[in-house]
Amino acid sequence: MSTENSSNSSRKENISRRRILAGMAGTAAMGAFGLARPPKSKAESQAVTKGRINQSIARWCFEAYWDLERNCQVARQLGCKSVELVAPKGWPTLKKYALVCAITPSHLFVRGMNNHLHWDECLSKIEKAIDATADAGFKNVITFTGYGDTSGEEKGSKVDPDEGARNCVKGYKKIIGYAEKKKVNLCLEQLNTRDDSHPMKGCPGYQGDHVDYCMDIIKKVGSPNMKLLFDVYHVQIMDGDLVRRIRQCGEYIGHVHTAGNPGRGELDEKQEINYPPVVQALMDISYKGYIGHEFMPTRDPLEGLREAIILCDV
Repeated sequence: MSTENSSNSSRKENISRRRILAGMAGTAAMGAFGLARPPKSKAESQAVTKGRINQSIARWCFEAYWDLERNCQVARQLGCKSVELVAPKGWPTLKKYALVCAITPSHLFVRGMNNHLHWDECLSKIEKAIDATADAGFKNVITFTGYGDTSGEEKGSKVDPDEGARNCVKGYKKIIGYAEKKKVNLCLEQLNTRDDSHPMKGCPGYQGDHVDYCMDIIKKVGSPNMKLLFDVYHVQIMDGDLVRRIRQCGEYIGHVHTAGNPGRGELDEKQEINYPPVVQALMDISYKGYIGHEFMPTRDPLEGLREAIILCDV
């Protein structure tokens, strides 16, 4: 064999060894996250590179695609720190992947704190959620004003917006002291009432459908543990002026949700919200909480999530 052939053979052997070692290193790294196989596509690779904002995945949007275990694996792959709106029974799986539940579910949005007939149900669920959240070392519990008309349900009735707001303030004052003691925030979510195409795209009849309405309740409760869940999708539909509203709400914002408008789909070129300036506005007010991606997938959910996470990683 010539010296030239011998040299070429040696170089090929070294390249092959490097490729094998690189493959072994990649497999070992994925094994540390409990993954059984390497990513099949770019969509499964790390999406967070700057990490100046905490990002989370809303569990309910992806239940049809992944079980909780896989959802946690995806969160870790993409660089998210949370899978949220997960009931406490699922938290051992989150902790297995070193994830948190950025916001805990409590009562649902139809029967809320605006109607005193629903207080017993709502306060019981909120208290249990506060206990579980505090015990786990998490921070936030979600809550809702409720609908103005629940007369078609057992223990239902109609309340006008002013009465509903007063009831919310009185109701939250019954529980906020307990939340303070447990170092847990209650986050009141604004929902839009304009989109009637799907019950998870809009909620006609929901009373807390404007930022100012919810903020008035929050301020009158008068606690640093009473916060606003600023859902960018819902705020855009009802109020717009997103950047200015984020600045106005400031320290009252306890959690943030994303989705594309119209349609509550991906954060892509088919929708109207310009997310990087919205996230920058959150950083400008020194927001330290989480952004939860709460869009309803219309295509490959992994690809859509990756795009959303990269877009918000400003």
